[in-house]
Amino acid sequence: MKKKQWFLIASGLLILVIIFSLTSSDEDLNELTSYSRKDTFSDDVVTTGELMAKNSVNINAPSDLRRYRIYNVKIVDLVPEGTEVDSNEYIGSLEKSAVNQKIDDVDLEIEKFQSQYTQQKLDTALNLRASREAIRNLEYNLEQKKLQLEQSEYEPPATIRQIKLELKKAERELEQKKENYIIEKHQAEAKMIEVGTNLKKQMKYKEGLVNLQNQFIIMAPKSGMIVYHKEWGGSKRKVGSTIDPWNNVVATLPDLSVMLSKTYINEVDIRKVKVDQIVNISLDAFPKAKLEGKVTEVANVGEKRANSESKVFEVIVEVTKSDSIYRPGMTTSNSIVTFTQEESVIAPLECVFSDGVSKYVFVKDRSSITKQEVELGRENSEEVIIKAGIVEDVELLMVEPENSAELDLQTISKAS
Repeated sequence: MKKKQWFLIASGLLILVIIFSLTSSDEDLNELTSYSRKDTFSDDVVTTGELMAKNSVNINAPSDLRRYRIYNVKIVDLVPEGTEVDSNEYIGSLEKSAVNQKIDDVDLEIEKFQSQYTQQKLDTALNLRASREAIRNLEYNLEQKKLQLEQSEYEPPATIRQIKLELKKAERELEQKKENYIIEKHQAEAKMIEVGTNLKKQMKYKEGLVNLQNQFIIMAPKSGMIVYHKEWGGSKRKVGSTIDPWNNVVATLPDLSVMLSKTYINEVDIRKVKVDQIVNISLDAFPKAKLEGKVTEVANVGEKRANSESKVFEVIVEVTKSDSIYRPGMTTSNSIVTFTQEESVIAPLECVFSDGVSKYVFVKDRSSITKQEVELGRENSEEVIIKAGIVEDVELLMVEPENSAELDLQTISKAS
């Protein structure tokens, strides 16, 4: 029986403890306070970014791809990103099937023009030989006519006249044949030049293709660290990626002495960001590293990013002090200082309330609570400047008291 009584007493005490604990928690919640303070107010826009080199040397595919009408060349080999290379060291290679096909096609054209050149050369030799033989025959005929004229001294006048006419005809035929020979020779030379020019053109075209083919082995233009080139969509070019003639960058060699952080600001906060604003930068890879930079570029036109529902604006931050351990592509946290004001009375946003007309705080002074109107200034995500209404070191409620409706609002003009 005594055990049962003790059990009931213990249960009752436990219930009382629980009720007291809950009541105390509610009271503690109602009495949650903070203090106003005088300090330098700072309004920061915080965003993540990515390190990149301000200056870099592009490693390009051959620049003559478009000239030779070779499009969409694939990368078949590429050294790993981050590899340190020396000048003229191997970087990678491109697929050669397109240029090899071009070389095979031009070889067929060269064979065709070589055959035409040889045939034209033989035809020219035969035609000119026949013309020279005809000229010699006409010369013999002219000599015969001259001899007949000399032997016709005692012939009738009509016969002599006939021989003279034949002699003039032979002279005219010989002269005409010589003129024709000169024309034929010029024609033959022109045809030879035409065929020879086509042949030389094809041979020069092949020479260019062979030179282009050799450039499909990509070498480093200088010493540095390989960083893969980013496509328009943000993906990096690597083995299997396609190079087009209008954007033939394979990779880059960044200058690590001057680094940038490229970030994107949402359309709500972009109005706060201006060129030359100070930026406090931290690196995910080196949590202890604290860098400083300044805004150098702010985009005027927004863009739609893959992981953002609203439009964002590109902002470039130049890191004022860099280090060789920092690498392009590292994630940065950028705190852009958009506004500062020294000697400001600052209060947490949780301490400020509104009835739709006035802004006010609940001031706690020992056991009394006053509903005090305040004039607000600039605010950030956590705090707000109190321009008038209270001073520093004032205890403020962070939760609206239950009797708030019964409290009279102390306007700024009435505040002591």
